[in-house]
Amino acid sequence: MAWASGEVVSVLVFLLPGFVAASVFHSLTSHPKPGILDRLIQALVFTVIVHAVIIGISLVADIAREESWIPVLAVLISVLLALMTVYWSNHDTMHGILRRLGITKETSYPSEWYSTFWRLNDCYVVLHLKGERRLYGWPEEWPSQPDRGHFRISEGEWLGNDENDGVSTTGVPTILIPANDVEMVEFIKIKGVDEQSEE
Repeated sequence: MAWASGEVVSVLVFLLPGFVAASVFHSLTSHPKPGILDRLIQALVFTVIVHAVIIGISLVADIAREESWIPVLAVLISVLLALMTVYWSNHDTMHGILRRLGITKETSYPSEWYSTFWRLNDCYVVLHLKGERRLYGWPEEWPSQPDRGHFRISEGEWLGNDENDGVSTTGVPTILIPANDVEMVEFIKIKGVDEQSEE
């Protein structure tokens, strides 16, 4: 039985970097957590990459040849690998390169909803709510998915039917709107001072 537990511990130590990397990735991105099998496959891919890096380092550095340092080095590399992958995912780096090469038309973002808010993060929004109410304002925070979470809107103004028929929310610093109350979102780009001066 001691043999079996020793083997299990060795396997867990070997796989630990992959699970650490997958955990860091999912805690710092808006990607939905996949099922158990997909998470296991993702952890195995991270594990293979981490151990390949360790082998590469061991060819040029003495530290990776010390058995006692390998688990620490593996976890450190896994965190760095995960942070690099998070950056690439959150900034559409890899998919951007692949789109330019004509290999894919996909993005790194988890949905079109998330992609639109990321790309238009300098715009005001008009939230079309159930019951035909509309709220104009600056989106300080927005949900990663359209069916849950809340919008946090500052500089809010309730819009009426006429263009000049709005109700200001002066004195109200923030309005929270449940995402499932929003039927449509309009993005309004405000002309900056530089654009106005050029005209």
